[in-house]
Amino acid sequence: MGYNVSKAVAYAHKWAYGRNPKYYDFENIGGDCTNFVSQCIYAGCGIMNYTPDLGWYYISPSSRSAAWSGVEYLYRFLISNKDDGPYGHEAPLQMARRGDIIQLSFDGRRFSHSLFIVEIGKSPNPDGILIATHSYDADNRPLNTYSYSRLRLIMIDGAKSRAGKK
Repeated sequence: MGYNVSKAVAYAHKWAYGRNPKYYDFENIGGDCTNFVSQCIYAGCGIMNYTPDLGWYYISPSSRSAAWSGVEYLYRFLISNKDDGPYGHEAPLQMARRGDIIQLSFDGRRFSHSLFIVEIGKSPNPDGILIATHSYDADNRPLNTYSYSRLRLIMIDGAKSRAGKK
């Protein structure tokens, strides 16, 4: 199984300013940014990981993994996943591609906002990276319009499914 970047990016454009009724809107209970990013990734891979506690899945607002809607939990899941679902690694910003994830820290200590990369301009730097996100909904917003202390790039390397199980 792989990760279809075109499908993920198309999903991001479609829902950047709206809410897919299949998913709960977490805007008023901590923010919807990572929920939206997870939806984008899922649109590109179609595989969830139903491992209790450490997986990445959404069934309902009360039946979902922490990684589906939590910034730090998504990061840990993606960089350590060796099982079903998407996986990736942290990399320097200059390696950014469409379909990858950026997470921002506003206080320099804790990462608290997830962004989905929809386009890379002439070079992968904050001027040329365009994102889509929820919680301050945006589409094709330049990364350089954010004020942040730190950022990290999570490159999505692919997705896998054991025994064709979805």
